[in-house]
Amino acid sequence: MVEFNPDEPLVARTFAELAVELHDAPSVEETVDAVLQFALRAVSCTYAGLVLAARGGRAEIGAVTDPLIEKLYRFQLDAGDGPLLDSLGEQIIIGVRDTGTDTRWPEWAAKARALGLGSVLHMPLAIGEQTVGVLSLFSTEPNAFGDDDLAIAHILARHASVAVAHARHDESMTQAVDARKLVGQAMGILMIKFDVDGDRAFAILKRYSQDTNTKLRDVAQQVIDTRNLPAH
Repeated sequence: MVEFNPDEPLVARTFAELAVELHDAPSVEETVDAVLQFALRAVSCTYAGLVLAARGGRAEIGAVTDPLIEKLYRFQLDAGDGPLLDSLGEQIIIGVRDTGTDTRWPEWAAKARALGLGSVLHMPLAIGEQTVGVLSLFSTEPNAFGDDDLAIAHILARHASVAVAHARHDESMTQAVDARKLVGQAMGILMIKFDVDGDRAFAILKRYSQDTNTKLRDVAQQVIDTRNLPAH
């Protein structure tokens, strides 16, 4: 437990606590959840959400603090239009002061109003040229976000960009190590069962992966589970 000076400004204490919690978060999911919970505390928002940039420029919902935010996210992802996608694609801050008067995305604005949202702020997350995602802040009131909120959201977005990027990297490295272990075990099974060397065993796994359009690690897992080659 971290001790804080009670005379220290609330925002400084909040971000100090955030830095500690993000450092200790063991996964992408928990990192994203920590960012959203701090957003609710530090910014004048009713709800928050975070969308992650996936391969091919796609967007995937990381987490939301309320199901209605997921509905609004899904609406944009299905329509292929909205401030979230523009913020993600162009790495720009997009604020909607009043969903009742904003005319840039009329269908999205109507959906946001129907969900009871008055104002929205999208903050892009990026490390250099690498797009990480978008942090979204929502309020039921129009004109809810002032200059102080924007400044705090800037700092939060910078913290979140680094933390999420590192968490995703660590998770990918762990998955890669696990995949190598699975492939190694499957190769050992094939080498004994079919009396082949390591190169031949790997070639067999690779062929099954390509022919069935199945990830190599999944083919390896099937070999481990059944002690035999998958049906093909």
